[in-house]
Amino acid sequence: MENESSVKISSEWDIVAARQLGRKISKELGFGTVDQTRITTAISELARNIYLYAGKGEIHFEPVTSFSKSGLKVIAVDYGPGIQDIRKALEDGFSTSGGLGAGLPGVKRLMDEFDLISSLGEGTTIHVVKWLRDRRFG
Repeated sequence: MENESSVKISSEWDIVAARQLGRKISKELGFGTVDQTRITTAISELARNIYLYAGKGEIHFEPVTSFSKSGLKVIAVDYGPGIQDIRKALEDGFSTSGGLGAGLPGVKRLMDEFDLISSLGEGTTIHVVKWLRDRRFG
């Protein structure tokens, strides 16, 4: 597997491609099917947000290690309008697109780490990480 992979997002088909690549990489890294599903669901939400709100951007995948653990970092980058109220965007039920508003709060719950940086008029970058569970300890 390459050290880092990415998918450009500019159409709904790109959302599917990002999900598929994320599932493939997470499987190669040793994630079980439940965590693969969590990761691909988070990727889908991040990619859909890029498509809906910015029009285009990228999803990057990077295997990561920290001390004795390893995992997958997913980075969503866009150069759209930015998020006007980050606190509100992270509230359950908040949506500016008329959707269910489960997007960013759902991503935050599905992944182990979540970091969001957004500048109005410049875009948004979201870093999320899912760590592999040590199978010896459940």
